[in-house]
Formats: sequence, structure tokens, C-alpha cells
Amino acid sequence: MRVAGLLAARAGMALRRGLGAPVRAAIGLGRRRPERLLIAPQDIRTSDPTLAADIYAGYFAFGGKIVNAHGRSPFELEPGSAAWARALASFGWLRHLRAADTAVARANARALVDDFLSLAGKPSPIPAWEPEVAARRMLAFLSQSPVILDGADRVFYRRFMKGLGRTQVFLERKIAGALAGEPRLIAAIALAELGLCVEGARNLTRKGTKPLAEELDRQILPDGGHVSRNPEILLDLLPDLLPLRQAYAARGIQPPAQLLNAIDRMMPMLRLFRHGDGTLALFNGMGVTPPELLATILAYDDVRAQPLTSARHSGYQRLEAADAIALIDAGRPPPQIYSHRAHAGCSSFEFSVGVQRLVINCGAPDANRAPAREAARMTAAHSTLVIDDTSSCRFASHTGLRKWLDDQTVSGPNKVEVERHDLPSGTMVVVAHDGYEARFGLIHERRITLNRDGKMLEGTDRLHAAGAGGPIETRAVALRFHIHPNVRLKRVREGRAVLCVLPNGRRWLFETTAEQATVEESIFFAAPDGPRSCAQIVVHGETGAGMIVEWRFCHVERKPPRNDA
Repeated sequence: MRVAGLLAARAGMALRRGLGAPVRAAIGLGRRRPERLLIAPQDIRTSDPTLAADIYAGYFAFGGKIVNAHGRSPFELEPGSAAWARALASFGWLRHLRAADTAVARANARALVDDFLSLAGKPSPIPAWEPEVAARRMLAFLSQSPVILDGADRVFYRRFMKGLGRTQVFLERKIAGALAGEPRLIAAIALAELGLCVEGARNLTRKGTKPLAEELDRQILPDGGHVSRNPEILLDLLPDLLPLRQAYAARGIQPPAQLLNAIDRMMPMLRLFRHGDGTLALFNGMGVTPPELLATILAYDDVRAQPLTSARHSGYQRLEAADAIALIDAGRPPPQIYSHRAHAGCSSFEFSVGVQRLVINCGAPDANRAPAREAARMTAAHSTLVIDDTSSCRFASHTGLRKWLDDQTVSGPNKVEVERHDLPSGTMVVVAHDGYEARFGLIHERRITLNRDGKMLEGTDRLHAAGAGGPIETRAVALRFHIHPNVRLKRVREGRAVLCVLPNGRRWLFETTAEQATVEESIFFAAPDGPRSCAQIVVHGETGAGMIVEWRFCHVERKPPRNDA
């Protein structure tokens, strides 16, 4: 029934698109295209001027692929991958040419933009004209217009402005149609920024502000998280929202309250996900953290807000004591339209001490590793309990519906109960979810307590019957704790405990009430240099009403060397 409802909703969207086609086709008819730019918004993303030389030499490295143009335009080449084609056509790499600040780089930027306008400048069914790619290209053209237009003749200037106008109409038609999810918000940001940058576009500014305000209300939750529950989306949005706020100020126009409020809420939420080493927790699609970009974004936080500790709307909890930090996924799957990158990691957690990561989730690999991305979404790739090697969520690929539902989440926990208690010994979070009720008739409850001195993280995992049904069928249970690749593990106490040695020499002991704790292989997808092998501590057991496993990570003081003299 759930799948039928999703397919019916998709069919309804297609029907609305068909019925609204004549109206969308009329958008832009008879309208004068933008003729002159007044301002260029700042691009706050980090740039590398050394990459300008590679681009000038014909080497285009995007999305994990390197393509040598051999003197041809990159827009004439067969793309190395869809991710490469999207990155090329989004033109975010223009900031590297601007950072080089040379006449050669400026001429190269103008030539490459001219190639695109000539070869792929009209809407067509290619990656370059996917709505999100087109919107990001418009943002890049606006922010990098000084380097693109420096020394340009009148003919190129008119072609450039015509290209912006064509993209404007394309995005307006998409927004008037059934465009949804993050691409709709990116398109709204691009249209609002265009209205602020071009001369005599107050009507466009007013029209662009309305969908922007609506999408910010829809997609940014009251606690500042994105409705997709993916920390990486905050990193994607803030570098666009912050310059947009500056553009409103530069034009002397009052920005919508939704924009100001969204930025103010997103900053503390971003800090919630941050570990002591500056990286973000690996939940729901988060991959490699770009440290320079994160530092730049946080530098715009005027009030230096403290991290949120309880984000109930977004479904996350943060425990912090001394230099120890535990981050917990305590939320339901996001709405289907925003769930393409969501993971089945309810009740999973990560744990770090100082600048050292200890317990992790596997994270999300890059777009070129599609099979790995599928595996990384499974519950087994998270530090939590798994029943019968089955995920607590089901994805469209599991049901053979990827053709119609892409990578959406089809089902998952419907009810997630969260409690937070301040105790004399520390802070405790209790998470209970019903992701295994439909298939196994069981509720998973997890209690995690971080002591006030930050030297002990205690947990209890319990399975209990969801109702007054029949006997619970015996199934295999695995309690998984994925460990960061830089941590060395050694089984001790006859296999009932595992010693974890951090790179700085600090030692943490994992103990459990179960009979054995094994060390097995795992993989860490969020390393800057690509996937790395790592280990995981696994406690095996069997289902049963009332099954309880207790465990803890405790700091172990190093014994001083003996002085036999």
C-alpha cells in the first residue's frame, strides 16, 4: 500500500505537469531579457589558483574523473561520468580561474563560457540542463561575472546576458511545474540572486523572493536542520544563502525574514554535527568534510552560536563532556521526495575524543561508486544493532522500483521515541524505533550515557516484543561498532573486551556483558583520499523478547613505567 501510494503520487505529479504545460510554455514570452549586471555576489567557496593551470592545459578533474581535452572544448567530449558532466556544466570551477588573477585565466574563462553557450546553451535532455545544474551554473556566472566579462566585447556581453535570460525562463518553468526537493530550493536561490544582480529587475526580485521564502519554510526545519536530515545539505546551501543575504544588503532591499531566520538556525545545527577534529558526523549521506569550506562558513556566524544539543525536529542528539562528543541519529527517515541519499541508521552513533575519532559510521562514498553508495545506506554500515542482516529501512532498489522511484526510501521506522535525561553521573539519551516491527515484531531500544568527566560512554541495547503477538522467531543479531581507521584494536580478557589505541596514545577499553566481542573488517568511505579499510567491533547474539546487551567504552589510564632501581 505504501509503494502504491508513492507510485500514485508520482503519477499525479506527471499529470499536473502535463496539464500545466501550456501555462509553463507561456512563461517568458514577450519578456525582455536582462541587459546589464549591476553587482557580482561574492563566492565564499575556497579556491585554488594552481588548478587554473590544469584547466588551461586541458585537464578537467571533476567527480573523481580526470579528462584530457587534447585541445578540444570539454563540451565536445564524451563525459567521463554523469557526475563529471554535471560538475563541468555547473561552472563552479570558474572560481579557480578567478583566483589565478591573470590575463590568461580570464581569457580562458571567457572562452570556456563561450564554448558552452555555443555548444550546449539551449535547454536539452542532457545533464547540463538538469534544474539543479542549471541553477548552480547561473549562480557561478553571476558570482564570477567579473572574470568572465573582463575585456569582453559587446557581442559576447549580449550573448552572455541572453544565456542568463534563457536559464531564467527555464528555471521559472521548472518551478511552475513539479520541480521538488533540493533542486527547487537551489533554483529559487538562483532566481532571487539574478533579480538582485541585473538592472531594472525589481519585478523579478519580487517574483524570485516568493518561491525562495516558500522553499526555506518548507525545507529548513525549526531547529535549523534540512528536511533531508543530511548534514552535507547544510554545507551545500549556506555558501549560496550567505552571499544572497549580502546581495540584498548591497541593493538596499530588505531580505525575506525566512532567509535571515534560516541562516541563524542553520549555524548552531551545523555545529551540532561537528566532531572535535572539525569533521561532520556521517549520517544520512554525509561524506568527506571539506574543512576549508566549513571553516569559512562558520566564520560568518556573527554570534558564534553554541552547538545544539537536542534537535528533535531534525532527529539528532549531541552529548558532550570534557573533550568527548557522542552524536546520535534519533529520527525517522525524511519524506520520500528528500530521501534519495538517506541511510538506514536510526539509533546509530559516533564517538570522538578530542581531535580523535573513535566510533564512526561508514559514511557515503562519492557519486562514481554507485554499488558502494547502496551498501553504505544499509543499517550494517552504521554503529547500531542489526537483526538478521536486514536494514531498518527499505529503499526503492530493494523492491525493484528504482525505475519509478529512483533511490527513495520506501519504508522505515514510523515511530521513533526519544528521551533525554540529565543524571548525576552524566547525560543519557534513550532512542526506541519500530523499524523492525513489521518484519520481526520487535522494537529496538538503545540507551547511551556519557559521564560528566567524559571518560566513559555506556550503552544498553534491548529488543522487546512490539505487542501481544505470538512467540518471537529466533534471528541472528549483530551489534556493530565501526572504528576509525587510525585506531588500533586488540582483543583482551579472553575475547570479552577490546582495547582501542588512538593515534595520540590514549587508550579506551570496550567491554560488554555478552560472551564475546569479535573484531571484523569494515570500510571507511569518508576519507579525503578515497575509501579506506578499517575494523569494527561486533557483538553477536540472537533475538528474543527482552534481549539485553550492555556495553561501554571507558578511558584507560596508561600505567607509568616501572622503576626497578
